[in-house]
Amino acid sequence: MNTDDFRRLALAFDTAVEGAHMDHPDFRAHGRIFATLHADMKTGMVKLTPEEQRDAIRDHPRAFSPESGAWGRQGCTRVHLAAADEEAVGEALTLAWKATVKSKTATGPRSRRPAGSGSRSAPRYRRK
Repeated sequence: MNTDDFRRLALAFDTAVEGAHMDHPDFRAHGRIFATLHADMKTGMVKLTPEEQRDAIRDHPRAFSPESGAWGRQGCTRVHLAAADEEAVGEALTLAWKATVKSKTATGPRSRRPAGSGSRSAPRYRRK
């Protein structure tokens, strides 16, 4: 697999668009990133859950690995393009895209919850 293959698969999803983030391509649905190509153009990233990441790495250990640090612990998964096949990457992209679309429909644009909708994942702090 190469960058053109990754790009073609990522853009095949409904509402998917290509943008740029920190000088490298990203792929978004409803304004949210679900995949990127790294600046080296040899690797990409798909935004999975930690459980989905474990499954992908177990099933395709040469193609997938966790991203560094907290991003990797949260499920961001590196795709080693030269070692990956379209089916495995397509499955991972599908999971990432579905989560992005589901998140958008569950919480509305930009993850804003209606006032009084319950707990938030993190408290908001204000500058004094």
